[in-house]
Amino acid sequence: MFHPRLGCSSISFRHQELPEALRTIASLGFEEIDLGALPGVCDHVPYGLDAQAVEAVAAVVRESGLRVRSVNGDIGDLNAVLDAGARDARERHLGMLLALASEIGAKALVLPCGALDHTPIRSLEADLDTVAEQLSHAAGRATEYGAELWTESLHYFRLCWNTERAQLLADRLAGSGVGVVMDFSHIVASGGDPVDFVGRFADRITHVHLRDAEPADVTRPGNINLSIGNGAADFGAGLAALRTAGYTGHFSLELETRDVTHGERPAAAAKAASVITDLI
Repeated sequence: MFHPRLGCSSISFRHQELPEALRTIASLGFEEIDLGALPGVCDHVPYGLDAQAVEAVAAVVRESGLRVRSVNGDIGDLNAVLDAGARDARERHLGMLLALASEIGAKALVLPCGALDHTPIRSLEADLDTVAEQLSHAAGRATEYGAELWTESLHYFRLCWNTERAQLLADRLAGSGVGVVMDFSHIVASGGDPVDFVGRFADRITHVHLRDAEPADVTRPGNINLSIGNGAADFGAGLAALRTAGYTGHFSLELETRDVTHGERPAAAAKAASVITDLI
C-alpha cells in the first residue's frame, strides 16, 4: 500500500505502550519501523537497559513481525566531559543499545549530535571535536554487532542545530563511517533548505526522517511538531533532490506532531504515508 522503503517510527505513537504502538503501525499497512529509545521523548525502550530488558523489548518487536531499520537512541550529551565512572556507564548503555539493535535485526543505531543546547559546554570547536570522537568510537563498537552508526547531524534543539554546524560536524566525521540522518523538520525549523542539505551531504545520507515544520521568525522559535502538509517543508523538492542524487536508502515518518489528537493520529499517519509514497 505504501512505498516499500517508507516506514514509521514508533515515536509517532509514543503515547501508546510498545506492543500497542507496533500493532497500530502494522494495522496501517507499514512493514518497517524505527524504534524510539529516547528518554523523555519516547519510552518504548527503558533507559535503564540491561540484558533482561533487551530481550523483553526484542521479544515484543519480533512478535510484531515488523522489520526494524534503526534504533533511535541516546547515550547522554556527547559533548560533555565525563569522569571515569560516567564514561563506563555510557559504554554500558551503548553496548546494550547495540545488543538490542543486533537482536531485532536493525541496520543501525542512531545517536544525537550533542547536548540539547545550542551553547557549547567549552567552545564550539572543542565540543564538535568531542562529539565527532564519541560518534566515531560508537561506530567502531557498532561494527562488533554487525550494525552501522548514524547521527541526526542537524537537530534544531541540539548543539548542531543548523546547516553550518552540521557541516562542521560532517567535516570532522569524514572517513569515520558514521552515516547522516536527514530530518526535514529540523532543517526547515532552523531556517535551512532540504535541497541544500542534500547538495551538501548526499553521499553520506543513510536515512531520512519525515515530519513538517515552520521556521523561526522574530516572534517565535521554529516548530518541528507539525503534520505533513501543515508546515513549510517542500517535500516534493527535497525528495526529488534525493532521487536525483541517487539516494537508495529508506524513509521513516517520525510524526511527533502536536496538531492532531491521539485519536486522529492513525488516520493522519496513513494520510502522510500516502502523500510521501506519491512523492518518492
